[in-house]
Amino acid sequence: MKGGRFLATKRKTSRRRPAKRKPTKRRTTKKQPFPYTSNVIGLVLLALAALGLFNLGLLGTLWANLIRLMIGDTYQFGLVLIGAVGAALAVTGVLPQLARHYWLGGGLIYGGWLLWITANHFIEVDQHSQFLTIIWHAGLADLWSGGLTSQLGGGAIGAFELSIVAWLIALVGAQVAAWLVMLSGVIVFFQIPMADIQRWLQTIWQTLHHGVQASGDALKRGNEKAKARRVKRETTKPVNPVATTPVDPDKKDLPEPIADAKSAAPEPSYHITVAANETPAAPADSAAADSAEGDDTEAGLVNSTPVDPNYQLPTADLLKQVPPTDQTDEVNAIDANTKILKQTLDSFGVDAEVKNVSLGPSVTEYELHPAIGVKVSRIVNLADDLALALAAKGIRIQAPIPGKSLIGIEVPNKEVSTVAFRDVVEAQPAHPNKPLQVPLGRNVTGQVVSMDLTKMPHLLIAGATGSGKSVAINGIITSILMNARPDQVKLMLIDPKKVELSVYNGIPHLLTPVVSEPKKAARALHKVVAEMERRYELFSQFGQRKISGYNAFVQKANAEDDQARPTLPYIVVVVDELADLMMTVSSEVEDAIIRLAQMGRAAGVHMILATQRPSVDVITGLIKANVPSRIAFAVSSGIDSRTILDTNGAEKLLGRGDMLYQPVDANSPVRVQGAFIPDEDVANVVDFIKQQQTADYDEDMMVSDEEMQQEEAGDSDDELFDDALKFVVDQQKASTSLLQRRFRIGYNRAARIMDDLEQRGYIGPQEGSKPRQVYKQPDSDANQPNTSD
Repeated sequence: MKGGRFLATKRKTSRRRPAKRKPTKRRTTKKQPFPYTSNVIGLVLLALAALGLFNLGLLGTLWANLIRLMIGDTYQFGLVLIGAVGAALAVTGVLPQLARHYWLGGGLIYGGWLLWITANHFIEVDQHSQFLTIIWHAGLADLWSGGLTSQLGGGAIGAFELSIVAWLIALVGAQVAAWLVMLSGVIVFFQIPMADIQRWLQTIWQTLHHGVQASGDALKRGNEKAKARRVKRETTKPVNPVATTPVDPDKKDLPEPIADAKSAAPEPSYHITVAANETPAAPADSAAADSAEGDDTEAGLVNSTPVDPNYQLPTADLLKQVPPTDQTDEVNAIDANTKILKQTLDSFGVDAEVKNVSLGPSVTEYELHPAIGVKVSRIVNLADDLALALAAKGIRIQAPIPGKSLIGIEVPNKEVSTVAFRDVVEAQPAHPNKPLQVPLGRNVTGQVVSMDLTKMPHLLIAGATGSGKSVAINGIITSILMNARPDQVKLMLIDPKKVELSVYNGIPHLLTPVVSEPKKAARALHKVVAEMERRYELFSQFGQRKISGYNAFVQKANAEDDQARPTLPYIVVVVDELADLMMTVSSEVEDAIIRLAQMGRAAGVHMILATQRPSVDVITGLIKANVPSRIAFAVSSGIDSRTILDTNGAEKLLGRGDMLYQPVDANSPVRVQGAFIPDEDVANVVDFIKQQQTADYDEDMMVSDEEMQQEEAGDSDDELFDDALKFVVDQQKASTSLLQRRFRIGYNRAARIMDDLEQRGYIGPQEGSKPRQVYKQPDSDANQPNTSD
């Protein structure tokens, strides 16, 4: 039973509960990054590189200036690298993988390059401190002005490197260090073994040693042969009677040197030269000494009147005689200043000796001979200390003096000796076949410095107001008038100031009356260009290349058939204030000046450009490149001096005719005290010429008011131009949006009208957010076509 009950009982099975499901975390899908981010960055870098390389718009110039601020004049190379990285990213999406030695070697080469060009830049501008500050300010100036004109060397990075290296081993040492760094970079970049380098150096040393040995042997053999020939010649020379040496009459009345006048005092170890006003000398520039092209005797334009045989050149008797300045105090101060110089240099550990002293009209030059091993830069860096010791206003150091192994220290005199124009005219040697030979003044040794405009061939004169620029121009023009007849030289005088050159009106040398209006000046310059081109056509017809050959050909033909064909005269264009022309009609004036500068020399056309604003917007790069001869008067800063001469020095001039003259064939400027010519002398010469011959202006070269009106009336094709001009002049405001609102025209048409107004000189250029300047005043509207009420 028991067992049956057990068997009959149904076994209870426990109900299986389902397992509790754990709450599953909600899967969050991560956002996938944009797969083309690297490619987009590469395209952006490529676009930035293109903007900077081609200076595309405001953004491109800004980006280029930012790169220039960092790496200086190598910014284009840096932008190319940025473009290459951008191109690699844009195409592959990853940066190029290079071995470590490529990065290290390339970095060393580039860093050494930046250091080298920065050191070169500061050696050229003669600056030995504050490298980073100067580069930073110059870069910021370009950044704000939107230009790319300043020379920045290796930028802030190169200046930072130079500040450290030059502090340790000076500028010359920095150049050597830069080459060593670049050489190390090349070795690392190409992984050149040291054994190969040692073998190359050994080969170079052996080659140099053998070359020096061979040169010494050849020189020794040449000396022995020359000695043998000399002995043979002396043994065979006949005996001549003794001849007395003639005495030079110019030398027997020369005064004794000042150093010998004090017999009781010990003789100094240096020689003193005192400038004498009556001592004539040859021209200082070698270009003036060359007479290859100065054998011409030109006369008249092709269509001019015959030569006047009764015409007489003005003489020096028309000029004032200026009494000489007493420079006794300056002579007495030479010994004391020499001792001070020696003591000051010794206190700074510089071993140098004063060899010569030259007393000039405005400065006294002390010529130093440094001992072996003394760096020139050490003496140059002591300029301020020497000026303090000598109690001088400022000294100029010429290191070295051209043609000498000496260093010149120019100390201003207490009193400037006036160089009279009559004295330099009388002291200058006569050059009857050089009508454009012009005396400028006297140098520090008292010699007359002259120039020949036919060799210049164009001259740039710049300096601050009151520095002697106008006096120099009057001296040049007066000298030409005293050397040349009206049929030899013709003048085109442009004087926007209307007061400087008006005294020459009425002389027969003028092609036209003195031009004073900027627009007429631009037109007159273009007429000179046309005359130049006409002369070239004339040369080609007769198979000649330049004016001297053509005139010689005409004179030879006249002698053969006994006729009087006119020859071509020189044409000298004088612009007294270039800045006024560049401010109003810059594009037209610059084009004409560049054409004349490039092609005028062979045609006998020469220019003298003067300005008191030596800035890069007046003396543009094209003008500067084509006008190689320069005269710098006193300026306010070294930047202005570098704009004129490409070097410092003019900021230390004294004014009142003190100038730095650099002809086309000179490597460094020469200091000259300009000749002073009073207004009475100019008037006397002009009156003397007018009494002999009246002005006969060339109608083809004159610019009439009717011609200007016709030219202006045909300048613009827009029928609203005259109305827009009247509106702008009445309002004294000019903008594109103003014309759009007033005349209800589109932007493109209004912008074209604004461009026409600017091109014709009625309004100024756009200067950022500033309003344009309106040059034309309402009271002068009656002279313009279709603008009167």
